[in-house]
Amino acid sequence: MTKQQNALARKNESMNPDPAAQPGRPAPAGAMFEELVPSRYALRIGEIDVLVVSDGVLPLPTATLATNADPAVRAAWFADMFLPADAFDWPLNVLVLRSGDRTILVDAGLGGEYPGFPRAGQFPQRLEAAGIDLASVTDVVLTHMHMDHVGGLLVAGMKDRLRADLRIHVAAAEVEFWAAPDFSHTDMPSPVPPVLRSVAKRFLNTYYSHLRTFEEAFEVAPGVVVCRTGGHTPGHSVVHVASGGDRLTFAGDAIFPVGFDHPDWHNGFEHDPEESVRVRVDLLREAAATGALLVATHLPFPSVGRVAVDGDAFRWVAAFWDY
Repeated sequence: MTKQQNALARKNESMNPDPAAQPGRPAPAGAMFEELVPSRYALRIGEIDVLVVSDGVLPLPTATLATNADPAVRAAWFADMFLPADAFDWPLNVLVLRSGDRTILVDAGLGGEYPGFPRAGQFPQRLEAAGIDLASVTDVVLTHMHMDHVGGLLVAGMKDRLRADLRIHVAAAEVEFWAAPDFSHTDMPSPVPPVLRSVAKRFLNTYYSHLRTFEEAFEVAPGVVVCRTGGHTPGHSVVHVASGGDRLTFAGDAIFPVGFDHPDWHNGFEHDPEESVRVRVDLLREAAATGALLVATHLPFPSVGRVAVDGDAFRWVAAFWDY
C-alpha cells in the first residue's frame, strides 16, 4: 500500500470498527446485507473524524421546496434535474464527530413512530451498524428542533442508552421559540405543524435537564463550533469543523437542493423566509470563498461537496468519494 492508502484504511477502520465494513476485508461467511447502498461515509477534517450517516429519506410535496416560485418554473427545475414533479424524497443526514475524547452527534433524525415515512428514522440502527455505541456519545448538537432533527432521541429506550451526563447543545432562541411556536410565516402541509409542536414539547420534557443553551456561538470541542444563524427557525444553527487547515460546515436546513440555482426560493418549513434567504446566501458565499466542505441535512447523501459561484447563483461541486 502507498502512504495515502494506509492513511485511508486507518481512517475507515477508526470510523467503521466492524470487520465487514472495513476496506479490503471480506465479509464473514454467510453475512447478509439488508441494504444495497451505503448509509455512512467517513472522512477526516485534520485530526477530527467525521461520519455522515443517512437517516433515510422523507417524501414531501415538491411545492414545499419552493413555495414562492412560479409553478411552471419550479416544475421545469425538477424536470431538468430528472426528478418527479409531485413528490421529492428529502434526504436526511446526521453527523458523528470525534474530536479528542469527545464523540458528538449532530442532529438525531426523524425517529420511528411515523408509519407514513417508513424509509426514514434509520439512524439508531445505522449508528449501531457503524460501530457507534450510543453510550460513547458525550454531546449532541441540535441545528434546530424540527421533528426530523430530534425525533431519533425520542425512540423508545433511547434515553436509557445515553449517558447520564450527556450534554445537548441548542440555541437559547430555539428553546424559547418552541415554548409557543408561531407558524404564521410557514407554508408546510397542514398536518405537519401540530406534529412539530407535539414533538418539540415531548423533547423538551424528556431532555430539559440535559440542555446546554448558547446565545450566538459555542465551542463544543476543539475545532467544533456551533453558531446560531436564525432564519429557518429562530434558533437554527450550523456547525463549523476546523482542524489542520481543513474546514467543513454542517449547514442543517439552511440549504436545500434547489438553493444553489435559486437561493431566493422559500422553503415551506422556514419560519422567517426572508431571513432564511439571507442566511443561505451568506453561507454559500462563505463556502465558495473559503473552499470549505459543505454538508447539509437534506442534500443527497453523503452530501459532501463544495460551492462555486455561478453568476448570480451558485453551483454544487460534489466531492469525489474517497475509497
